[in-house]
Amino acid sequence: MKEVKNICCIGAGYVGGPTMAVIALKNPHIKVNIVDINEQRIADWNDADLDKLPIYEPGLKEVVAETRGRNLFFSTNVDQGIQDADMIFISVNTPTKTYGKGKGQAADLKYIELCARQIARVAKRDKIVVEKSTLPVRTAEALKDILSNSESGFNFEILSNPEFLAEGTAIDDLMAPDRVLIGGDDTPSGQEAKDTLSAIYEAWVPKEQVLQTNVWSSELSKLTANAFLAQRISSINAMSALCEETEADVDEIARAIGMDSRIGPKFLKSSVGFGGSCFQKDVLNLVYIAKSYGLTEVAEYWDQVIQLNDYQKRRFADKIIKKSYNTVNDKKIAFLGWAFKKDTNDTRESAAIYVADHLLDENAQVVVYDPKVPAEQVYADLEYLNTHDPEEIRKRVKIVNDPYEATSEAHAIAVLTEWDEFKEYDWNKIFASTLKPANVFDGRNILDKKALEEIGFNVYNIGK
Repeated sequence: MKEVKNICCIGAGYVGGPTMAVIALKNPHIKVNIVDINEQRIADWNDADLDKLPIYEPGLKEVVAETRGRNLFFSTNVDQGIQDADMIFISVNTPTKTYGKGKGQAADLKYIELCARQIARVAKRDKIVVEKSTLPVRTAEALKDILSNSESGFNFEILSNPEFLAEGTAIDDLMAPDRVLIGGDDTPSGQEAKDTLSAIYEAWVPKEQVLQTNVWSSELSKLTANAFLAQRISSINAMSALCEETEADVDEIARAIGMDSRIGPKFLKSSVGFGGSCFQKDVLNLVYIAKSYGLTEVAEYWDQVIQLNDYQKRRFADKIIKKSYNTVNDKKIAFLGWAFKKDTNDTRESAAIYVADHLLDENAQVVVYDPKVPAEQVYADLEYLNTHDPEEIRKRVKIVNDPYEATSEAHAIAVLTEWDEFKEYDWNKIFASTLKPANVFDGRNILDKKALEEIGFNVYNIGK
């Protein structure tokens, strides 16, 4: 087993930042450098005001406060980070391709490839390279191809170490993970590399929870886990549509089936749809891989999970339109929440984006309040879809810093994120300022329906 004194992580995002901070906390003898070419992001990580960290994650600023400047460092000097490191984590973005072959399904590996070429170019000795992005299968192979064919003649051992973090609870997940997965070659040097990485995690994770596999199993485990979780949400959401047409209550059904030990209660919360950077991307990846091996039925099966998620978001927007006398033209619709779930400022694939887009098709005026998401992010999310002119988006979508301002004179209120604070609002005050009939569309089933109805609201839930 090699001794690791210096770790470099390329990518200061939602995975790299928190993961490296906890590794630094638990391994004070190892110097951890997080490098990123995004100067603003690195400046934010280095800001004296810990509330300015680029990522909002409960517990993160406390870990950074303890480690930053001691053995955790943030820099834009990527080459130096690579040269100094015994072990390099690659934690860059792998978005779904928006162009060319595999468009809309395959992952775009250009950032991964750029990292590999940079490592090959500047490394001055052997390295262990760990893929830590949420990645499609065969990435390790691509990394190995580039690195083993480099002119340098150094030995690069490639490991796959998929992350299983849930945003909003990432620090807790890192402190006490269900398991840590390390995939690598079954060669003597591959085994040594796996043991070296295992030792870093074993500083705080029980040895029996650190699993070693081959690379393919490690990579596919990540996709499979997310696909199974996404499938559960789409399954309960499929039932929510049926519940709304009958006398059934989706929460009662979830509780009943969740008590079946074979099924269990997790990920049975019906909502306006799942979001986040992983579920959709990983399921689409699985679809693409299945198709590339000619497994059409397998691909269609998993694709249906995504289609149902799209249907759920569209159905929610359609309900707002239907209950607004079939038109939202120039009507003010208040959005409470834009992040894809509570306790994070991440908006990737958030249901709110697609509901807003659908309402903009109908010429609605959308006013957004989210406690952690900045205005420019909201505009960037809507512009990225390329369905409306940026000028029109900025004219029709307004972002405010006060929930009472968002709901004042609104024709309808839509809850898109399950932030706890939404339950604590003075709903009498909100009722007084909204247009009547006062319609609330609770896309997360978090509000007290009975209490709101007593005030005078019409409350529309998912699956009830």
